[in-house]
Amino acid sequence: MSQFLEAVINGACVGAAYALLGLGYVIIFKATEVLNFAQGGMLLFGAYMCYNAHNTWGLPWYLSMVIATLAGALFGLILEQVALRFLVGQPVFAQIMVTIGLLFVIQEGVNLVWGGDALNMGDPWGLTTVTVFGAIISWAYIWRLIMAGVALIAFFLFFRYSRFGTAMRATADDHEAAMAQGVNPNRVYVAAWVISGACAALAGISFTTGSAQLQPTVQFVAIAAFPAIILGGLDSPGGAVVGGLTIGILQNLAAAYVPQYLSWLGDGFDKVVPYLVLVAVLLVRPYGLFGTKEVRRV
Repeated sequence: MSQFLEAVINGACVGAAYALLGLGYVIIFKATEVLNFAQGGMLLFGAYMCYNAHNTWGLPWYLSMVIATLAGALFGLILEQVALRFLVGQPVFAQIMVTIGLLFVIQEGVNLVWGGDALNMGDPWGLTTVTVFGAIISWAYIWRLIMAGVALIAFFLFFRYSRFGTAMRATADDHEAAMAQGVNPNRVYVAAWVISGACAALAGISFTTGSAQLQPTVQFVAIAAFPAIILGGLDSPGGAVVGGLTIGILQNLAAAYVPQYLSWLGDGFDKVVPYLVLVAVLLVRPYGLFGTKEVRRV
């Protein structure tokens, strides 16, 4: 029982970080219909900024997190203004290819500034653990869950109740109708990239604390988050949360039980589980669990 509880709690903690990262994907896609492949680079930048603020500048850890989140938001703004702003109205394929190009540029920039060696974030949690009903849980995982939960709640309150959040929802539903009501779509695009950059920075910090280390390969977490966002629905913020938690829990359950009972499946089968779930769901619901079904008149 303790093993099961441990796998579920750890999976929820990992899934919360997936959800935070997935939210960054969804908010940009919902506003611009562009799948942002540069999300991994934004995650990388935010994590390294936190490391730099804490270990190089000597700032307190929590202040470093705030600075890194703000830097991630500013970085998202810069990317939108420098690259994506000029592609508004252009084919979606061109915009996607630009985000892929930005990913490689950011990756090389990070390697140039910080190098490729594994670095210790120096977070206050370290390797400490806590026992919950017999399950041993890392404090870093618990803080990952708390941090992601606070950020997700703050976003949904902003998205649902603020005036600008209403404008973002209106633009996502119908650009032309929103413009007719006086909503400036360019401001919505900027806000989407700013929020996505902040979410990516927090996710990057989450995935590099505790027993994990900071290195350029952490960007591949963004690829691992794909099953979560597609499972929930590319245009559904709530779906990103459900998808992230689902994938995180199933992946950890597979890591805990497959080696014991299904060893013939081989090592690392848990890394395949998210994609198996993804295929199974899309065969039944091609738009994801909460995605908006596209209706075409023929």
